[in-house]
Amino acid sequence: MALTNLILTVAGVSAVVLLMRSDVKQTATIFRRNVRQIRHWLEQESTAAAKFRMEVIEVNWMEAVVWPVKFLVRGKERKL
Repeated sequence: MALTNLILTVAGVSAVVLLMRSDVKQTATIFRRNVRQIRHWLEQESTAAAKFRMEVIEVNWMEAVVWPVKFLVRGKERKL
């Protein structure tokens, strides 16, 4: 009886270890794939943000050049 219990215990523990090992491998694979996807999204967003920032800088530069220009209208100074 004790031998049967020992064999069943060893078989059960071995089965659990094998299942956990394959589960850990699958989890690690999924985690690596998710990290790669998140890194890709961050690179896309940083590229888009850099383009947007350059557009804003160009627009602000244009506004800085155009808007402070003063015009004389009938002897009075007027800003556009």
